[in-house]
Amino acid sequence: MRKRSEMISYKPLFETMKRKGVTSYGLEKAGFSRATYYSIKQGNSISTNTINQLCRILQCPVCDIIEYIDEENTSLN
Repeated sequence: MRKRSEMISYKPLFETMKRKGVTSYGLEKAGFSRATYYSIKQGNSISTNTINQLCRILQCPVCDIIEYIDEENTSLN
């Protein structure tokens, strides 16, 4: 039996930060935890509270922070 590969990607977050000129230091100055930022960089899961905090700081919708990727369907295209 083949395991489905589904995941949440934080790629939109890093693209949004780049587009808005916000660095990890800028996030930290706005009150965002450095440890949480590095956890995101490692691909670890985050809470909806963390997503809310990033949306507030970056003034953006959730889709500019995370995206869902279904690799099984992606590989078929």
